[in-house]
Amino acid sequence: METLCTNQGTSYVQGTASGKLLASNIELSFWGGVNPQTGEIIDRHHTLSGQFLQDTILAIPGGRGSCSGSGVMLELLLNEKGPKAVLFERKEDILTLGVMIAEEVFGKAIPVMMLGPGGFREILELNGHFLHVVDGHIYRDEDMELSDIDRAFLDGVYGEAARVSMRIILRMGDLLGAKELMDITQVHVDGCIYTGPGSLIFAEKLRDWGGKVRVPTSLNSISIDQQRWCAQGIDPVFGEAAGRLADTYISMGAQPTFTCAPYQLESAPKLGEQVAWAESNAVVYANSILGAKTMKYPDFLDISIALTGRAPKGGPHVEANRLASLIVRVIDAGAARTDDSFYPLLGYHIGAISPSQIPVVVGIGSLSPCKDDLKAFGAAFATMSSAPMFHIVGVTPEAASLDAVLDERSHPQFINIEPNQLAESWVQLNSASHPQPVDLVSLGNPHFSLAEIRKLTELCRGRTKDKSVAITVTCGRSQFSLASQAGLIEELEAFGVQFITDTCWCMITEPIIPPSVGAIMTNSGKYAHYGPGLTGKPFYFGSLARCVEAACGDCIGDIPGWLSN
Repeated sequence: METLCTNQGTSYVQGTASGKLLASNIELSFWGGVNPQTGEIIDRHHTLSGQFLQDTILAIPGGRGSCSGSGVMLELLLNEKGPKAVLFERKEDILTLGVMIAEEVFGKAIPVMMLGPGGFREILELNGHFLHVVDGHIYRDEDMELSDIDRAFLDGVYGEAARVSMRIILRMGDLLGAKELMDITQVHVDGCIYTGPGSLIFAEKLRDWGGKVRVPTSLNSISIDQQRWCAQGIDPVFGEAAGRLADTYISMGAQPTFTCAPYQLESAPKLGEQVAWAESNAVVYANSILGAKTMKYPDFLDISIALTGRAPKGGPHVEANRLASLIVRVIDAGAARTDDSFYPLLGYHIGAISPSQIPVVVGIGSLSPCKDDLKAFGAAFATMSSAPMFHIVGVTPEAASLDAVLDERSHPQFINIEPNQLAESWVQLNSASHPQPVDLVSLGNPHFSLAEIRKLTELCRGRTKDKSVAITVTCGRSQFSLASQAGLIEELEAFGVQFITDTCWCMITEPIIPPSVGAIMTNSGKYAHYGPGLTGKPFYFGSLARCVEAACGDCIGDIPGWLSN
């Protein structure tokens, strides 16, 4: 067989495949970026938008964005709509785990390889060629130091679910280069999102094998509002399957928290605590804002860790891997002091220029960003970057100074940003054509906090909602309960705000978003990015105040003054 490309690389899932190469030098989030039923790339900001993965050999630097990419990869393989093989530039865990789950649980697998920078550059030059991926690259089988309990899990002492979970953890540990496993104090599971039958069968197999969580475990937003989905007109087949998936995780001992913002819960981890969280925005918030330590765990690996309480010791769990290799200095940030859209725009922009590096941001400490500002920054950052965290000097707990978080070994890069440079990101997130009217205002991605609900109440007070515009907020049950006790829910519902709990905008489609809806307005950089592909609707992005103006029928769409100067 003719050698078409470099022979250097590491195979993490063995196999043989042939197909046409589909290559890009841009990372891709499978959740929100790929349709699991058709295999179409629906991220309308990606260079491969509109391409189909079926029968291709996909080459991308790595995944980015959502932790749920592992679930989408699983569904693609079960639906036979996925690629024949995947070639990465660097070690990649989220999409690779989806392939491993398909192999371990369903007996379906495709080759997965890491080529390194040199090999990947060579592959990019062969885009469109018909390639063969053949066994011959050796799967790395480095010895890992196992504790007595690790061996007991492997021996089946704690049941079949724990045995399979430990095998999955060890395979991922080998990929990550971990030399040992470590104890974890809590887990946040993202795999409770219903991506298709495969995700439900996987969870039910673990349950039927006797799986029980060994550490406190919270659940991410699910695919339905469990308390309201029947009244909302959700398809019963989908609603019942999504509800069964959530109930299956609860039956294994997970708590029905149903929020993509677990840092809002009383159980949020403390500084230095070793945890295993999935959900990209939550991972970034835990590492960066709380100072807890977690990798960006893929769906399915999260529950595997919950069933054993053990995780690979690597990535951000290790101090040396939490240091920054990119310095971003924000010049004259005070110009945007009064506009809360500054933070998601800045996070989105920095994520784009730091696709895999941990950045440290200098120059916004004097703005004293609140928790919700940092939440918005982190969610938008995690949408564009695969990095598990960021630092902000004078704001985040590990960044008392620049030197405290800088990795001098990496010869850090230095980039200056002025607020008006964020205009390009603003244009990207505003996909609607002004003056197209707004039909729906979508708030709560990630889930709204009590403070945000209170701020929304203040902005709506004394105003009248336009009858033709819907305004809907998603939030967790805990924050909804607190807001209800404070009288905020009653006041906002009187204004015309609808509330949805348990699920989040990245899982919401028809009929909650009616077919008649034209443009959607949001203050979420994350949702403004994923929304056009997920809903097929154009989006406006802006501050919370602008969202309220849109709900009241006021004209929106003009770029803020601080961006146009």
